[in-house]
Formats: sequence, structure tokens, C-alpha cells
Amino acid sequence: MLRCLVTIVSLIAATAALAAPALSPEIIHGADGGWDYASVDSASNRLLVARIDGVMMVDLKTGKVTDRFVAGDRVHAAFILPGGKRGIATNGGTDTATLFDAQSGAVIATLPTGKKPDAAVYDPASKAVWVMNHAAGTATVIDPASAKVIDTVTIAAGKAGNGVLEFAVVDGKGRLWVNVENVGGIVEVDTRKRKAVRSIMLNGCEEPSGLALTKAGLLISACANGGARIINAATREPVAAPEIGLNPDAVIYDAKRDRAYIPSSTGELAIIDTAPAIPLRIGTVTTKPGARTGALDPATGKIYLPAADFAPAVGDERRKLLPGSFVVLVVTP
Repeated sequence: MLRCLVTIVSLIAATAALAAPALSPEIIHGADGGWDYASVDSASNRLLVARIDGVMMVDLKTGKVTDRFVAGDRVHAAFILPGGKRGIATNGGTDTATLFDAQSGAVIATLPTGKKPDAAVYDPASKAVWVMNHAAGTATVIDPASAKVIDTVTIAAGKAGNGVLEFAVVDGKGRLWVNVENVGGIVEVDTRKRKAVRSIMLNGCEEPSGLALTKAGLLISACANGGARIINAATREPVAAPEIGLNPDAVIYDAKRDRAYIPSSTGELAIIDTAPAIPLRIGTVTTKPGARTGALDPATGKIYLPAADFAPAVGDERRKLLPGSFVVLVVTP
């Protein structure tokens, strides 16, 4: 038994030592203001960050920053669509989605969504963009080729009110999963039939936000109360519940290395090895308080985390960003 225990501990230590991610001295500076999700387009070597007034674009080869590549109003999500010709951004301030030219940033179309559009994801099975309407419990389905809204799908609604939708992921085969913040669960959607089909409750998980799907079919949901819930997407059975920092807002999955990174507002990036049958937390990178979203460059394994410094809270007011402090931190694998 002792030899077995030593072997298991040694294997865990060896797994953690394969690559020790670290905060890089490389820092990207941007204009003042809030932010939300980020994405990397490896084909064009660019980072997009959803900002309060639009989409910030960073050329990762040259380091050039374009603070307002696409204009917007409280942008929550922004990414380049497959094919590299068009991109899309969600505007929480105007209840719209902006379809834009990926090279120039020129607006192609401004499309109506539900209330407070937040996360969005491209689904290869339906060849559509699904926009999660945070305050409506619905998804707006957009055909990017024709630049038209083709449907509105109810995902989470009932006697208790509309579901508060957060991040969503797809498997590319006709299934979408989305975190529902106010019920502490996940809803599964058939994207071909455009219909919610089942729910998964995340026991002990408060306000799930970030979500990822691993190549082994595991859903990783980040909970505000300092834990992650890892669920088998096919069986809906719980697999693991590693501890993470408080108030995360993303789960960043690296399929090449089979690892998940969960950034939290407490300034820690939890590293979870998803290769074992039971995933486990193998390390932490100290980042910066408030760095709770981010994006992975699958080509390099680098992780980009938007962050800023904040003034002390005054009463019940939301803390204000300090001028000149917005940066994008870089974590290297």
C-alpha cells in the first residue's frame, strides 16, 4: 500500500513538473476602461479583448495595440469566425451584436439580440453564432453568412424568472452547454433542433460563470464560491470538484496540453490537469487581483489575462479602475 501511495504521489509530482507555467515580464498596455472576455485568433496572430467601448485588438507578432478596432457599447464577447473573414462582438449596452470585417474592423451589420447579450459561441453543427442573452434566459441565433438573426431560443425560464446565462461551449456535433448563474446549473441545448433538452445541477456551486469542454467530454464549470465542478457531459455525473480562487469568470482549456486554467478575481490562476480520469489541481500562478477572464493562444500555449488596478471601495459602490493601469498579463507554459 505504501509503495502504491508513493507511486501515485510521484506521478502527480511528475505531471505537475512537466511544464510550470509562469507570469511573463511581457505586458500589453491598453486604454482605460472595463473589459470582459478575450479570444485569440491563431491564424492572424491577434488577440481580441471585449472592452467597455468596443473591441481592442493586439497584433501578437508586433505588439501593436489598436484600442478601438471595432466600436461597441459594453462589449462582452468578441472573436473571429472560422474562415477568418468576419468577426462578431456582443453589445450589452445596446442589446445588439456587431458583425465586422476581420481585417479592417469595418461594421458589416448590427443585429438585435435579447436583453444584455453576453457570451457568444460559433457552432459548426448549425453553422450559426449563438449569443447568450444574460438577462433574458434566451439565445439569439445568428447566421453570419447572411448577417441575419434566424431564431431566438428559450434556454432557461420558469416561475422563478429568466435564467441568467453565462459562458457557453459546443462540441461541434450539435450540442451546446451554458452555465445558468442564478440556479447554479448547466443547460444542454440541441443546436440543430434549437431546443433546450436537459439540465445539470452543480451541487454546491454558486453563480457558475466560466465553462470549458475537454477533449474527453468533461465540462468544467467555475463557481464564484471558490470551486470548480467537473462533470461528464454524456452521463451528467460529477467527476471532481477542485478548489480555485473566488469569483472566477473563465475556464481556459488547452487541448494540446490537456490542462485547464481558471483565473479568479483574487489574483490566482488555478492549473488543473484534465488528462487523468479524475482531474486534479496541480498548481497556481499568482497574477493580479481582478484578472478573472482570459484567452489561450493554442499555437504557443500562452495565456492572456486582462487586468487593472482598482481604488479602494467606497461604501457599496463598485470599485473604480485607476487611470493608466489597464494591462494584459501574459502567462507562458
